[in-house]
Order: sequence, then C-alpha cells, then structure tokens
Amino acid sequence: MTSILKQLKTSVSQALVAAFGSELADTDPLVAPASNPKFGDYQSNAALSLAKKLKRSPREIAQSIIDKLEVDSICETPNIAGAGFINFSIKPSYLAAHLSKIQSSDRLGIEPVTLPQKVVVDFSSPNIAKEMHVGHLRSTIIGDAIARILEFRGHDVLRLNHIGDWGTQFGMLIAYLRETYPEALTTADALNIGDLVSLYKKAKVRFDEDPEFKETARKEVVRLQAGAEDSRHAWQLLCDQSRREFQVIYDLLDIKLTERGESFYNPLLLDIVQQLEAENLLEESEGAKCVFLEGFTNKDGDPLPLIVQKTDGGFNYATTDLAALKYRIKEDEADRIIYVTDAGQANHFAAVFQVARRAGILPEQVEVVHVPFGLVLGKDGKKLKTRSGETIKLKDLLSEAVNCTRKDLETRLAEEDRSETEEFINNVSQTVGISAVKYADLSQNRTSDYKFDYDKMLDLKGNTAPYLLYAYVRPQGISRKGNIDFERLESERQISLTEDAELVLAKHLLQFEEVIKEVEANLLPNRICQYLFELSQKFNKFYEDCPILNSVEPQLTSRLLLADLTARTLKLGLSLLGIKVLERM
Repeated sequence: MTSILKQLKTSVSQALVAAFGSELADTDPLVAPASNPKFGDYQSNAALSLAKKLKRSPREIAQSIIDKLEVDSICETPNIAGAGFINFSIKPSYLAAHLSKIQSSDRLGIEPVTLPQKVVVDFSSPNIAKEMHVGHLRSTIIGDAIARILEFRGHDVLRLNHIGDWGTQFGMLIAYLRETYPEALTTADALNIGDLVSLYKKAKVRFDEDPEFKETARKEVVRLQAGAEDSRHAWQLLCDQSRREFQVIYDLLDIKLTERGESFYNPLLLDIVQQLEAENLLEESEGAKCVFLEGFTNKDGDPLPLIVQKTDGGFNYATTDLAALKYRIKEDEADRIIYVTDAGQANHFAAVFQVARRAGILPEQVEVVHVPFGLVLGKDGKKLKTRSGETIKLKDLLSEAVNCTRKDLETRLAEEDRSETEEFINNVSQTVGISAVKYADLSQNRTSDYKFDYDKMLDLKGNTAPYLLYAYVRPQGISRKGNIDFERLESERQISLTEDAELVLAKHLLQFEEVIKEVEANLLPNRICQYLFELSQKFNKFYEDCPILNSVEPQLTSRLLLADLTARTLKLGLSLLGIKVLERM
C-alpha cells in the first residue's frame, strides 16, 4: 500500500514538472512530516531550494506548485507559510479510509520490497573459551534487530556469528591443559565454561612469564594447524563446550544465528595473500607482508600498513576478514554486508574495505557497512564492571534483570491485592526483564555510549519496554472486559475520526511504514523505539479522552478498531526489536 508520504512526494514531483518543465523531473520534492502540528501534517521545502535556480521568489514558486497539485482526495487545499513552505493537512475521511485498508492486512499494509537483496548481517561474535560478557550485549541485540527488520522488508538475510575459534590462544590453552588437566582434552563436559575461563587466565600468565612454556604453546599451534588428531580433538571439545554456553544466552534472548567461525576461513587465507601479490599490492615491512593504506598515516605522515601475513608466516584478523568478505560475495552472493561491532573497530573495517576494493575482492555493486556502537556504562558513567573490576558476564546481567522485574512485580501484586500463579509471575518476570534490557539498548542511538540502569529500564512511565508492553496490554484488557472479538470487527472496517485524540493517533499509526523504511536504510533501530514510544503516548491520551466501551455506535466500533490497530502496530514493532508482548501484566 502506498504511504501518504510517498503519495505526496509523487504529487509534488508531478506538479514541479507541470509547472516548470521536465528539467525538474529529478528534483527532490522535499516532503516530510511537519515538525509542528500548527503547520499541518506534512510540509514541502522544495520552493525554497529552487529559488536560485528558477530566479523567482520561493512563495511565487510555491504557489505555482500548488496550482498544479492534484491532492484533493488526500488533503485540504495546501497553504503557503513563511518564506515559501507548502503545508499539507490530511483529510480525516482519507485517514479513516487508509486505516481501514491496513486494518485488514496481516502486515498492516506494509508491502515487502520489490527488489529484495541477499544481506549478510555479521553480529555477536564471542570468543571460544571465554564467557559472553556485557560487551557482546550490544552487538547481539542490535544485530538481531537489524536482521529482523530486513527480513520483514523481504530481504534474504544470512545471520552470521563470526566466532573467534582459531589462533595462538588455542595452542596456549591446550598446552596448559595437557599439563594440568589432561582429561579435559579427551572427555566432553570435563570442564564448565567458568573453569575454562579461569584456566585460560592462568595459561596466559604462564605464557607471558615462562619462555619454555611459550615455546611449547607455539609448537602446539603448529600441530593444531597441521591437523594433528589429538590437538584437533582437544580444540573441538573446547569449541563445543563454549558453544553450548553461548546457546544458553541466545535462547534466553531469542536470537537465531548461523555460526561460521574464523577456522572456517583458515584454508582460504593463503589464497588471499596470493591475490594481493598478483595485484601488486603487497610490500614487505620488517619481515611482514603488508598493504600500505591510502589516507591512513602515522604521526610522521607515513602510510600505515595493513598486515596480512606476519613475520612467522601466520595470519591475523585482517587476512581472515578479507577471506570472509570474499566468501560472502562469491559463495553467499551477498548484495549488502553489515558488520555490527563496537566503534573502536571502525578504522580496521575501513582499512579492510579499502584493500578489498583495490584488490578486486569487493566490487562496486556490493555495499559493505560497518554498524558501530558505543560502550555500555555503569550509573557512574564509567565502563560497566563488577566491584572487583571484572567485566560483567552477560548471563549474570540478564539474570539480575529478571530478578529485579520479579521483585517489582511481586510488590505491585501485593499493593493491588492480586493473586497470580507462579507460572504467570515467572513468565512476566522473564519477558519483561529481558525485554527491558533489549529495549534500553535499542532505544539509544547505537553510536552513543549509554548508562545501564535497572531502575530506569524497568520504569513503568518512561521510554521503556514495560511502558510499551502496558500500552499493548490495555486493548487486550478492553477485549476481555467487553467480550470483544477484534477479528469480527476487522471484517466491518468502520473507522470515523472526529475527536482530536483520534486524529492524532490515526496520523501516527499511518507513519509506521516510513519509519521502517528509514531504519532499513540507516540501520538505526532507535527510530522504531521512538516511534513506538510516541504511539504509546498518543494511544494513552486517546484512551483517556475517548471512552471506548462506554461509547455508542458508530463510535464504539471505530474506537475499538483504533485500539486494536494500535495493539497490532505495537506488537509488530516490538517483534522487529526482538521483544515479545504479554496479554496480561
């Protein structure tokens, strides 16, 4: 279904051509939602942008555009404001008709893209033998939301988990376990992830302080890379144990991923080096093979190198990322590749993308995007850590969110003198707790740091998941109280808009499609959060100002439909953020 904004843009574009000729056929009509309701619902600034080109005053240009506009079925007669802004006020009858159409659609009238892309979203990416910590939170949650939005739009999305399952650290860990805990290298589940992390730390100390052990670890890496059966078996056990622990977190967060770790690309690394050599991009620097970057310089102004093969013949992250990029283009046939990592990796990806372009690995028609995000901070504004200075485990953070939610819920039930089953309390605590963590993260502009605060994210009155979930629950309560079958009402599709609160809600409901399209392009999920928060506010205002079950026909059916459409929009929007709704709270 064509959105109101798209229809107005098309109409203004046609009016520009009709008024000034075909040379303006590609001119941006500059139509956008009005920033202030007193200026109407939408506004075009096209006249101001054309004043210099047409050598006419903006108001005169605006009037010429209005004279050629054909928007009578959509809005009232447009008016000119200020220096030459064209204001549009949508007719209530058109809003009602448009709402009735989307009411009967499972997708709320939002059609899939006509030209779907194959999109790879690379996110989460924990490391084997290490527990997932708060640093993995943002990549996992943001990446999942982006994947969900693109999937809803109709794109073919490959959700990749680029796990750190290869490298010198495995030689170090295997060598240490051979000495201290040999049964862990032959028996599944001999260690839990906590033991593994503790042993990893001890192995690192030994590696740094004992030259003899360091050499043993190096030899173990060689054996592993050469495919020695016992080393490969030990490596596989370590990987499997970590994966099981990761899956507990992914199940808790309702995250679906396809794993393709660094080891997957190991056989392809030498080919990358050979391709760079064939393109005459490689230079030797202090024994390492490098590509010197364009536009990246040190403090002396000398070009910085991207090392692809170390002096000892080993490879590094850049080589693996180049191999992964090549595989995703050649084998996965990706049109768009999205990397969701912390902002600190921006220069790394810029360098990798540059080298890939220069080497012919990355063709112009393939879009690569680094989606950076900031840090998760404590209430004190410092990097979130435990009291002992350790990085907070993601499992503990999520568990605490659920526990805080449970305490709040039990307190509220006691105050309301409500009796609920243990199953109800557990389900609400789990759903709201996890949703609160997700929403607190996604509602921030991902490029910024944010403060992690349980009290704030569980607030029932702010821009939080609980506030939105309550807004969804209200129509469900209306359905139960009035014994209303919303599906039966949908078939009637009778909506009329007479009160201000009804009109404000209706206009906001019809902006959802444009918000989703915007996020599809800019990959900023916080725009959906902001839209849903404003929708909840407008619905609560409508709920207060416009009696529903106490009204009479035709208002009763119309208001029930508005309530149901709001609930369906909230449910869809929250699902795109990876958040489940509740029928009761």
